[in-house]
Amino acid sequence: MEKGLLENTGKPLDHWVKVVKDSKIEKHKAIIDFLKAEHGFTYGFANFVAMKARKADAASHDPDDLLTNQYSGKEHLKPIYEKLVMEISKFGSDITRTPKKDSVSMIRKKQFALIKPATKTRIDLGLKLKGKPTTERLGDSGPFGTMCTHRVQIAEVNEVDQELLGWLKEAYEGAQ
Repeated sequence: MEKGLLENTGKPLDHWVKVVKDSKIEKHKAIIDFLKAEHGFTYGFANFVAMKARKADAASHDPDDLLTNQYSGKEHLKPIYEKLVMEISKFGSDITRTPKKDSVSMIRKKQFALIKPATKTRIDLGLKLKGKPTTERLGDSGPFGTMCTHRVQIAEVNEVDQELLGWLKEAYEGAQ
């Protein structure tokens, strides 16, 4: 996106962030409207610059801070996250772990799993398992929408069992 911004405008991201800061506009939509009206931006580039200027995107934050914030008040769920990451990392060296503000994406060539501390009592594990029927435990994607095809709710570390690891491995293998 940053490269495209430079190609389309002739100016780097830093320049546009400064333009936004100098404008003193703080609200996201107002920044987008300003960049579109005053500088001829498309929505996509305006949104990108607005996110960067407001430091509202996950990439503007330290990954460790993102994880700390996700589990703030939910520290007892962190061992579940750690167990999932440890087991997933055994699948291969081609996995990228991408922390976001409220979840962590597990990506091969495509995202295959999403780990989210959904409530104070459970983690929701989103999986991409196209064509797999749901069961009582392997539910539909729920709040994940199209990001995942299925969701497993995990409240205890011992729920990261062979059945769950089998679904994770299947999702990993399908993300080639």
